[in-house]
This record gives sequence, C-alpha cells and structure tokens, in this order.
Amino acid sequence: MSVKVSVIVPVYNAEPFLEACLESLAAQTLRECEWIFVDDGSTDGSGALLDRLQATDPRMRVVHQPNQGVSMARNKGLSLAAGEYIGFVDADDTVAPDLFERLYAAATEHGCDAVASNFVSEMGPHRVETRYPFPSGVPLNRAFIVDEVLPYFLKSDDFNTVCTKLFRAETIRAGGIEFPKNVALGEDGLFNMEFFSRARSLLYLDCSGYLYKERAGSATRNLKEKDYFGRAFEVYASDPPEAYKRFVSEAERRRLKAIRLIHTVLSLVHVYFAPSGDMGAWERYRQVRRAIRHPAVRESLPSYREERYAGLGAYQRLMFSLLGFRSAAGLYALALYSRIRNK
Repeated sequence: MSVKVSVIVPVYNAEPFLEACLESLAAQTLRECEWIFVDDGSTDGSGALLDRLQATDPRMRVVHQPNQGVSMARNKGLSLAAGEYIGFVDADDTVAPDLFERLYAAATEHGCDAVASNFVSEMGPHRVETRYPFPSGVPLNRAFIVDEVLPYFLKSDDFNTVCTKLFRAETIRAGGIEFPKNVALGEDGLFNMEFFSRARSLLYLDCSGYLYKERAGSATRNLKEKDYFGRAFEVYASDPPEAYKRFVSEAERRRLKAIRLIHTVLSLVHVYFAPSGDMGAWERYRQVRRAIRHPAVRESLPSYREERYAGLGAYQRLMFSLLGFRSAAGLYALALYSRIRNK
C-alpha cells in the first residue's frame, strides 16, 4: 500500500484514552494511512495496550523508547514515516472520520506544502471552535506566509499546534526539520516556524475535524505543579529559530511577543482566580500579584494597547486598565464578578 498520510501519535501514560484515539484513526475514510504510536517510556499500561491494539489494524505501528519527551517521540515518528504528508494527533484526543481525507484532498488538489484546519476544544458540555483569520479554501502563496502566517506564530498561541495540520514530508526532509531537543515548552511553535520559514504554499480550511478534550479541572488542578505564569514569561524571553529571524525583524518580534504575553497574562488571571483544590486563595492571589508586576508585563503593555485596545469590549478594557495599574485586588474582584455572572 502506498501511504498517503502518516499520523504520528506520541504516547506517555495515556492508557485511559488510547482506544478512543485509535478508534477515531481506524475509522478514517482515507484508507491509505499509517498510524505511528511512539510509546515514550510510559509507566502505566500504555505500552502493553498499544501492543495489543496493534493486532487490530495493520496500518498501526508501535514503537517503544525510553522516556525522552514529546519532541523526541515525534522525531522518532518522523524518522519512520512513509507517507507523502505527515500529521500529528495527541494520544488523548480524537479526530473526525473524514479529517485526513479532507486535508489530503486539499493538499494534493492544490499541490500545497501544508494544509491547516480548525479545532474544537471540549470541556464537559462546553465546546469552543478555534478558527484563524486567513482566507479559506484558496492556496496562500509564499508572500502571504511571510507577511501574515509567520508573524501570527509569535502574536498568538492558537495556530502553533501541529495537530490540525498536514505537512508535506518532502519539505520536512529537505529542510532537515525536526522538533527541538531539550525544549520543554513551545516545541510545536518552533517546529511550525521552521517549516513555514521554508514552505511555499499553505491552504487553510475553515472547518473542524480535531477534538481536543480538556480534562475537567486540568488547568486549576495543576496550578501547584505547573507555573503557568513562569511558562508564559519563558516563552516571551525565548528566541525563534534562525530561519524564522530572516523574515521577521527583531523589533517586530518584540512587538508580537508583547501582544501575546499580555493576552496570555489576562487569560491566566481568570485561571488563577478560579477555585483550586491544590492551591489556596492567598497563594493564587500572590501568584497573580507577582506576575502583573513582572518587568516584561510593564514593557509589553504599550504594544498590546496599540494593537488590541480599540477592539476590546468594556469588560476587557477594564481588565487591561487594572493590569496597567497593577491592581491584583481589582482583577480579583472583576474575575469574581465574571464568574458569578456567568453561572
């Protein structure tokens, strides 16, 4: 069988979700696919389950390796992929039955280096579709990628995922593109920056076939374990790949990262001021107060105001003003009001 699409699935302690993930892949209407599951040293029953599931579908390949992180697991999959195009799925997510048929048909019809689509985030009964501000259904050329797509990777986090895209395998190999080693945060974005710094064309489909399932309470449950504000500041301070720097000036990179930082901090205020079982109210308040006084926030406010303020609603403008005044108490009161109002 000639493989049209290789789908790489990194797995680490994902046993409860693996069968649903594989079932959604096995149901794909595009039959000429392979599913490469890379067990990255799981300590639960994921590895054994994958070995059992492999017998149910000849298109499924399972590789086991010592734990090295998601980037190295994906790189292992890239080294094995035989498809014309390569896609990625996370082990706890699912995809619509026709997703890869739609993406592959669009890619080959227009000869594009990449195809991107939307995704749906689901948490309990709530479903939110993430869409992008690009023309849909028409090939976007190299000039559009340089002028619009490359800056968007720094300006916003929502297009950075690799899981809603198909990438031409030949372009990946010709550029020696892989996921960065020893990077614990933002590896998807860095891979995308490398790829689209070389890509000649992109097709965006304004449709959703990827379901990202947010586990109930996942963000707040991990507040103590994961320093979300610290991670945001780490991303702000990080450097994009050298290939990317040729197309986006240093001044523009600073401006775009500033916009993203303020957007992220404002979003995290709501996360930290929501009730949490693993961190007390006073500690969450201290975390917010420390974050909004960070020098990076102060230096980023003017760029965000210039770019976004005119389009904000009254509530968002008030949040931005309180951030500017470094008023953690005011932000707490506003977040509490919003939570009560939206119950």
